[in-house]
Amino acid sequence: MPLEARALDLPPPFRLVTLREVGDAFAHASAVAGDEGAGTLVHVGRFDLVEFAVVLEPDERLSTARCAFYAGMTALADALAVHAPPEKPISFVWPDAIRVDGGLVGGGRLAWPAGGAEDKPPEWLVFGAMIRTVAMGEGEAGLRPLSAALEDEGFDDLGSGRVVESFSRHLMVAIDAWQEKGFGEVARNYLSRLTPIAALAATGEGAKNTAGVRRELAENGDLLVRRTAVPGTERHSLADALATPSWLDPATGGPRA
Repeated sequence: MPLEARALDLPPPFRLVTLREVGDAFAHASAVAGDEGAGTLVHVGRFDLVEFAVVLEPDERLSTARCAFYAGMTALADALAVHAPPEKPISFVWPDAIRVDGGLVGGGRLAWPAGGAEDKPPEWLVFGAMIRTVAMGEGEAGLRPLSAALEDEGFDDLGSGRVVESFSRHLMVAIDAWQEKGFGEVARNYLSRLTPIAALAATGEGAKNTAGVRRELAENGDLLVRRTAVPGTERHSLADALATPSWLDPATGGPRA
């Protein structure tokens, strides 16, 4: 059940809904999106995770509106970068996972109405995110080299609310850039954090030499991979990839350890 909203400093047009610690921000936002409308931001007040979801109402067809996912991801990474130690690398594993200095901290996901036509605007989209702030019951950091938590990575007393506040502002910046300069601006910002090895992993090539590899995002958000030594273009569907979040552990409901 929603709690009375905490005093987070969110810019318009965001409207805050705060859930109890056992709540599910993504599920709740998806359930109320049609009634509450754009700008509804659902936040779960937890100390070990940053967990929130925001409702969007795009005015373009669903096939291209999903690209809003990349705006959400860049906004989330930029929000983390504000509070990160100097030169701490924050990167993406296509399309939805976020790593800090190589360790998985969480990621983003996207929902849209079931059965929506690809060539018509969806009634709503929901971008949700979850970031591990404190490692809980996972042993020592050295025993889980593939995962990370913000506390272990030197983020300074970073509470969940501060990340949400920062995200909301960076999302507005990303959307403004999209409207003024086109999706290419969002795509460039996203791709600048997509590591070469991560891009090749999506194509099944593992950690081979990344020289001569070019990555682009198609109009509908699909990942396009081209190699100078190989003819043709490899295409990887964003819609298919978003169906099962790569970073989410279904057993725990949190980021994978």
